[in-house]
Amino acid sequence: MILEENYILSNGLEIPKLGLGTWFINDSDVVQAVKDAVAIGYRHIDTAQAYQNESGVGRGIKACGVSREDLFVTTKLAAEVKSYSEGVTSIEESLKTLGLDYIDMMIIHSPKPWMEFQGDDHYFEGNREAWRALEEAYQSGKLRAIGLSNFEKKDLDNILDSCSVKPMVNQVLAHISNTPKDLIRYHEEKGILTEAYSPIAHGELMKNEKVASMAEKYGVSIPQLSIRYCLELGLLPLPKTANPVHMKENAKVDFAISEEDMAVLKNIEPIKDYGEASKFPVYA
Repeated sequence: MILEENYILSNGLEIPKLGLGTWFINDSDVVQAVKDAVAIGYRHIDTAQAYQNESGVGRGIKACGVSREDLFVTTKLAAEVKSYSEGVTSIEESLKTLGLDYIDMMIIHSPKPWMEFQGDDHYFEGNREAWRALEEAYQSGKLRAIGLSNFEKKDLDNILDSCSVKPMVNQVLAHISNTPKDLIRYHEEKGILTEAYSPIAHGELMKNEKVASMAEKYGVSIPQLSIRYCLELGLLPLPKTANPVHMKENAKVDFAISEEDMAVLKNIEPIKDYGEASKFPVYA
């Protein structure tokens, strides 16, 4: 069963192969979402400072009835944090807001502040500074793993060339019709696990006829096919939902996609319009 399977990070830490994403789940609703997910068998919860629900995630963790050491909690340093001192303060704030003694993993949410996501400035120095704050918190035991999100190769190299602790993950937009193959290959070379957010393409894959017929062939839903696709590629999918029925369904992915069908899925025409999500810079 996928909820009982783990990947192993480069520092030897086990991380559950499937996580619950909590983007767009508000601070009060996320408490129940975490409790429901844990009751179903999820042990990996992904939040962020930018989601403004860390407090609710922390309350859900405390109330879920499973011991803290059996859970894996990820949060993200706000994309705007681009100095060492801000990094140090932000890490402390997350610990306090979550109400936890340690965080399993903390990652830099984006190499660029969101308002400048499409801009040319890669904030190389600011990212090195923020990374230094994460390294320090990692070495002191406040964080058990550290990583990145939305980093392209040049952004990754900036960290890899100067770090004393290598990033353990890079969390990127990856789904059927948008699979950053070169970046995933580069991650593998560097011992970095690829986490896939929006594995169902923010719902847009639900409208794709080719994907629908492939799901039908396997007797599964489009979300199940999409999550399995990520797992077949060795990625860690983070489907977001507050609905326990969907949580259960998303975890029923113990089937295999044939090589031929994977080849078809890898080459499905890229999504050009993410609907409502298109106003967010990563989908623009």
